[in-house]
Amino acid sequence: MSILHLSFYSAFTLSSLGLAFHRTHLISALLCLESMMLSLYIALSMWPIQAQSSSHALLPILMLSFSACEAATGLALLVASTRTHGSDHLHNFNLLQC
Repeated sequence: MSILHLSFYSAFTLSSLGLAFHRTHLISALLCLESMMLSLYIALSMWPIQAQSSSHALLPILMLSFSACEAATGLALLVASTRTHGSDHLHNFNLLQC
């Protein structure tokens, strides 16, 4: 395993562990999700270079556009929840309450 693969795997693992264990604020959960998407983007960007093919060159652009949509949706939910609940603490949110 090369150092490049090890760095991608460790970045993805650390961000998923951060998402699993540090869920106090919504903004920290969104940052962990964004770092997971960034590590996947970098891995997909390096994959066609290592495989020496140009057929998979569109995948990182699609991943980046989905990541931007996910970030915009997450920030919109953050603003809406802060306005309705007064803070971005995740323990204040109840899905059964309107």
